[in-house]
Amino acid sequence: MTADARARVTEIVAGWDASPPQAAEELFPLIYDELRGLARSYVAGERAGHSLQATALVNEAYLRLVDLTRIDWRGRTHFLATGARVLRRLLVDHARNRDSLKRGGGWNRVTMGHVLGRSEARGLDAEELLHLNTALDKLRGLDERQARVVELRFFGGLTVVEIAEHLGVSKRTVEGDWTHARVWLKREVAGSS
Repeated sequence: MTADARARVTEIVAGWDASPPQAAEELFPLIYDELRGLARSYVAGERAGHSLQATALVNEAYLRLVDLTRIDWRGRTHFLATGARVLRRLLVDHARNRDSLKRGGGWNRVTMGHVLGRSEARGLDAEELLHLNTALDKLRGLDERQARVVELRFFGGLTVVEIAEHLGVSKRTVEGDWTHARVWLKREVAGSS
């Protein structure tokens, strides 16, 4: 996304209260490619013949985002951070629905150690996503900010600088939270296996 487009997105979401329908109509083409890229990375590792499509995922996430009328949007990063949470919920709901089916099959297996690296959510199967979701919920009870950092990096694809700006902390704090959270999550996931 160009700097001009980023600035326009921030401008649109900042003035959201004035005209939500018009703002949503103008925002969608600007943010669609970014959200679709995130969604595409989430479904890239799915097994052949899976039912989750990137387009459907991003459209559902976007519909839920623009329907959030009680949020005082503070800019592009805030919108994408909220989008990360919405995408996480959609992915977990999809994984839960699919979890009722037979396990295994032709899924691509990826270790959580690999997943918790910079590769983000690429290659996650439903079972791994559910384990990660459970671990993130547990981490949230221990350290809300660390859980939020993981969610924003992992599901939102935000950079350390964007997360620091969104959370109102330093870049170094985010880097420390990311490191500690990854170590904790690796131990948690290894312990539950």
